[in-house]
Amino acid sequence: MRIREPGKIKDNLWYLGCEESGVYLLEGHDESMLISGGMSYLVPMLLRQFKEFSRDQERITKILILHAHFDHVGIIPFFKRSHPDITVYASARAWELLSTPEVIETINTFSRSVSETMGMLEACSAYDLNWRDDISGITVSEGQRIDLGDMKAHILETPGHSSCSISAYVPKLKTLFPSDGGAFPIKTPSSLLETLITPSFSRALRGSRAWKWTTCAPTTVGT
Repeated sequence: MRIREPGKIKDNLWYLGCEESGVYLLEGHDESMLISGGMSYLVPMLLRQFKEFSRDQERITKILILHAHFDHVGIIPFFKRSHPDITVYASARAWELLSTPEVIETINTFSRSVSETMGMLEACSAYDLNWRDDISGITVSEGQRIDLGDMKAHILETPGHSSCSISAYVPKLKTLFPSDGGAFPIKTPSSLLETLITPSFSRALRGSRAWKWTTCAPTTVGT
């Protein structure tokens, strides 16, 4: 399933952001979780879309990082600092990368560059979006579950796109969130691709073994 527009996917599941980057809002009975961290320039969009779709961001108690590339962790600093009680989950390798000064510097540099390319730099200037050493959370691994009450996300270790990649399966929705796994065509400025595909980012994340700017929508699994 290819998702192009923000909005409701099915009961208890929303896509927020834009075509180029987004996050998923998984709503349990008593609390909600954001899946993936998108790009930093999404923050103004997400705040607007929470209101537009009448979603209560105060119900968000958890964020799941599927892998630690800059285009999947951008909103984490803002939401963790503005809502300190939010718990952030990621793989052990992801936390290792996200505590490395060189990686943090690269994430911030690329995030700012992409925001500028997308014409969002001024809109983002009002928010604290940079990664620093104040962001921490819980390590999850194969077989563990993140509990939202009536909804549970089962963690799968799926290295390949990067060494830090995990996926999440929600049995109640029969939906798999596979992190990145396949490319898709988008209409995007050539300058954005030039920003993304550079040797410096590959060097900074050399330990991840592979880097591609690709996104997968959640997959609904049949019975």
